[in-house]
Amino acid sequence: MLAHLAQLPGNTVQAYRVVNSKFPPIALFDDVADADEFEILYQIQALTNPRLQNEIGRLELIPRQEIPFGITGCAYATAPFTHVNPQGSRFSDGSFGVLYLAATLETALAEVHHHQAAYWSKVRGLNYERFVFRGLSCTFSDHRMKDATSLPMTDPVYAPDDYTHARALGKAVKHAGHTGLRYNSVRLHGNHCWALMTPRPVTSIIQTAHYEMIWNGHLSSVNSIREA
Repeated sequence: MLAHLAQLPGNTVQAYRVVNSKFPPIALFDDVADADEFEILYQIQALTNPRLQNEIGRLELIPRQEIPFGITGCAYATAPFTHVNPQGSRFSDGSFGVLYLAATLETALAEVHHHQAAYWSKVRGLNYERFVFRGLSCTFSDHRMKDATSLPMTDPVYAPDDYTHARALGKAVKHAGHTGLRYNSVRLHGNHCWALMTPRPVTSIIQTAHYEMIWNGHLSSVNSIREA
């Protein structure tokens, strides 16, 4: 399948991401300009900060040269590759990280709303909870990315809950050295998303707003939180 997917032209793209606010950005990634500075500061902080390894995540999962040191929001770009969900995601079996982005903020919120609802519906005894999320705006280049938006929504890659075919495609994209994949949103039809296999194409990620989701037996609609 991979050979039949067109390659994107290398345009600069703006996309969006929504992350849980309980996970703060990892300052160490944003405090340095290059890999050498990172190594020095990491070794120094490791001597005095016993929580550093948990904060940074599994550094062995990403080569240092793939980390975009020096950009605004380096921590946001890198975190999905060092804090990998072992249960996997649509385009990963859990052995590697993926940076998921959406063409619009509404699409990003719809994707997160679906997955949060699926997760919390399995938690027994949860009657009420409030979840706060950060909205992020990301700028990146789609150079060397593949385009799966030509595939119809009936393709098994877009199966709502069975990720078997999507994970096979994701692994093929990563192993072939492509930097990512553009694909149709499964949760907000008519829109599209990106799965970046490396944070290297990212040139900036900035925080834009906060949102809340309320659980009271089901996950309510998303509300924007306005600062006083």
